[in-house]
Parts: sequence; C-alpha cells; structure tokens
Amino acid sequence: MEKQKKPTSSRRRPRRHLTKQPQTKEIKPSKSQPKQKTRRQSSSAKSNKSRSTPPPTPRTRARLSRSPKPSTIRSSQSQLRVAYRTPQLPNLRRRLNPFATPASSSLPTITNARNPIRQRPQPQLVADLSPNSSRAHQLKARLPLSNTPNHQSVQIRRTRRERRSENSSTRLWILIIRLLIVGIGLAAIAGTVLSSLGTASQPSTKTTDNAPIEVQQTLSQTISSQLTPLLLNKSPLQKQIQTLVKQHPQLQPGIFIHDLDTGAFLESNSRLIFSAASTIKLPILIAFFQDVDAGKVFLDEYITMKPEMIAGGSGNMKYQKPGKQYKALEVATKMITISDNTATNMLIERLGGIEVLNQRFRSWGLKKTVLRNPLPDLPGTNTTSPRELASLIFNLEQGKWISPQSRTDLIDIMIKTKTNTLLPQGLGNGATIAHKTGTLGRLLADVGLVKMPNGKRYIITVMVKRPFNDSSAEKLIRTISRQVYDYLNN
Repeated sequence: MEKQKKPTSSRRRPRRHLTKQPQTKEIKPSKSQPKQKTRRQSSSAKSNKSRSTPPPTPRTRARLSRSPKPSTIRSSQSQLRVAYRTPQLPNLRRRLNPFATPASSSLPTITNARNPIRQRPQPQLVADLSPNSSRAHQLKARLPLSNTPNHQSVQIRRTRRERRSENSSTRLWILIIRLLIVGIGLAAIAGTVLSSLGTASQPSTKTTDNAPIEVQQTLSQTISSQLTPLLLNKSPLQKQIQTLVKQHPQLQPGIFIHDLDTGAFLESNSRLIFSAASTIKLPILIAFFQDVDAGKVFLDEYITMKPEMIAGGSGNMKYQKPGKQYKALEVATKMITISDNTATNMLIERLGGIEVLNQRFRSWGLKKTVLRNPLPDLPGTNTTSPRELASLIFNLEQGKWISPQSRTDLIDIMIKTKTNTLLPQGLGNGATIAHKTGTLGRLLADVGLVKMPNGKRYIITVMVKRPFNDSSAEKLIRTISRQVYDYLNN
C-alpha cells in the first residue's frame, strides 16, 4: 500500500488525552527469589506491538483522540497493582528495634492520570524518607513516641524504674512502722496482764474476830492503783482498833483510813452498804461544782425555794416562806455547814433530779452510793459505803472531776461544818479537818480530810450501825479518830 500524503492544513493535530505516567521505582526481588515476569512488563510488550502497526486513518485518529487506548488503561492498572503490593523486603519482616538505625531509602508515590491516588506510608517506612523533607516531618509527628527512638524514651524508662524503686522503699518503711506499732501494743498488753497477776498474788491478812480488820496490800481502782501501801497488818494501830471494837459488840462499824503521804491504808467492813444519811450531800456538792465548772450553774444565780422542797430535820431554811430566793453558793454552803435538808432538795432539783445525779455517781465508779429519796431520808434508803466516801475525797486530792478553784471552795465549805462532836474531837491542837457528818436514829457517820500540824494528811471514814440513838457510837468514833491521829503523828 502506498503511503497517503498528510493533508496540508493549518489546523494543529489534536493531542491525545493520555498523560504520561510517572515512573515508579521497581522493587528489586531478593537474590533467593527467582526473577518473574511482572504484569507491567507484559503490558508494556503488548503496547510495543500495537505501536508497530500501520498508522491509522484520519477517522481512526479522531476516534482514538476521544478515548484512551485500552493498552494504556491496562498499563496504569497494572502499575497501581504493583504499587499497592506490600514490598517484600527481608529487613521489614523482622520486628523493628526502636534503638536501631534505619536504612535510608525513598518511598514510592503512585499517582493516576484521572484519579490521583497516594498510598499512606506505613509507620516503619517513615525512616526511609529523606530526613529534610516536609513530608517526613509530618509523618514523624503523627507516629507514636515508641516508634521514634531517641534519648527521651530511654530517659522515661529510667524515671519509671526510679519511681518503682522509690515506691518499694516507701512500702518497706511503712511495713516496718506498722510492725513497731503492733509490737508496742503487744508489749503494753503483756505488761498490764503481768502487773495484774502480780497484784493478785500479793498476800492479804484477815482476822476472824467480831469486827475483822483487813490490811490490803493494794488499793482498789476507786481510790488508786498507783500508790505503794505500807504494811499495817502488824502495826499497833490494828491491835488498838480491834480491842476497841470488841468492847462494843452491839455496834457494827465500817472503817477506812488512808495515809495520803505514804499510801498506807487500813479498812474494816469498808465495802459494806450503810445508810448514807447526810453524808450523801458530799457527792451532791461535788456534782454542783462540776456544773459550775461546765457553765451550767452560776454561783451568783438565784434559786427559788418551792413548797415541795421544804423538808424537816436539820437546817433553818424550812422556817422561810416559799418563794424566797437564795444564791446558789449560799444554798450549797448551807447544805454542808448546817446540813440543811431544804437546801439539799433545792440543789437536787437544780442539778436535774435524782436520776441524773445517780447517773453522775455511776460515771465516777460509785456502785453503792445511790440517791433514792429526797431529804430527810428517815428510813435510810439512800446508801453508800465507807470506801466510796473515802474515794470521793481521794479523787478530789488527785485533782479529778473539778477545777482547782472549785476544789478550794469545796474544801473551805467542808471546813466550816458546824457539827464537831465526832471526828474533830479526836484531833490534836493545830489540826484542821474538812468533813461531813450524817446522823440517823440507827446510824452515825463522819467522813473527812485531816491535815496535821506537821503537814501530814490522811482520809478517815467511820460509819457505825447502832441501836436506836445509842450514844456509844459517838464515843467509838471519837476514840478511833484519836488513835489514828496519835499513831500517824508519832
């Protein structure tokens, strides 16, 4: 066939719509794998064959100008398949070491003529980019910190190890402190048990006479467990009191004597329950000063004497008209100094009543001191014991329950007691006593704190059950008071 001459026209030849595809780097296979012919090579060979065909006619040229050749489309598709394949590099199959130096290589970028497609690189391939390129900086910023090995990750791991070591040392110290606390607690418990066993094992001497005298080696909890008492079981005082009690078989005395300077004490029937008579006014006076210290009662406040509070027996307030008002301190003073029963009833109501006072007594550890009826308690239902009365004065001397100022006021009131026919009769010249007496037809009692001229102090409580109005009870109390004073004075 003869070649046709090209037409000479001024119109330019139309361009084909096929764009030149960017060349991509072919991934070289490893030496161990055999070389295989890729689809890209086969497609390129076919395209070369098609190019060797005779030139198309003008009509064919126009048709070809409207649509791309199928061989070109297949070639671009094969290129995309090759680009989307996972590169089979032997060094990428292994697990990346964050501290290894990555090999430098370029990352291929595939674009399509119509729809440009850009493959998102894998995190481990970011190191293959050029270090100065902007794309490498952007991709490195997106990657987690663990895939960018540097000195910061090493420093973070070191700080974590240091924190673990610090936490372990802190836990060790906490465990040591806990063990020390437990050890101290066990030692305290063991010491308490041993001391109680040693106290219980100490001997006590008891006599089986009509009026037995007990000489205790330790004090009860109500008085004190911290003092070390002296032995009085073979003292002349014990024999004197035993002889004196035998002379009055009709009487049943309860005695408690406590030397505050040495801690020695002697008791006889001190735990027996006796009718309290007016000695019940001593714990009421202590409760009064407790409320004064707490701000519940004021010394200068006025208390109204109501008709139901007026009582017979001792005292002179019963002669006043109901409705008269007295200051609280005056009422408390009359209750002790002249043993006024009306004043006692006024204070009982002001302090909250009988049940409130009994709760207060129990909180002090008193089990036998109970207030059951207002004054005068002629049947003797209000009760106490010689030991508990002595414990009241002992705790006051130890600074318990009330303030020092209230204690001073209380002792001053007790020193002014008008009835001085019992314990004060057995004291020597210069001695002072703060005491409270109690008198019923079948009971006589006196409890007090004695201060001798030489500065020695002791507590003495004597309560005597007697036949009705038996005067020998007064003589017995005065004689016991004299014997105790002489013995402790010498």
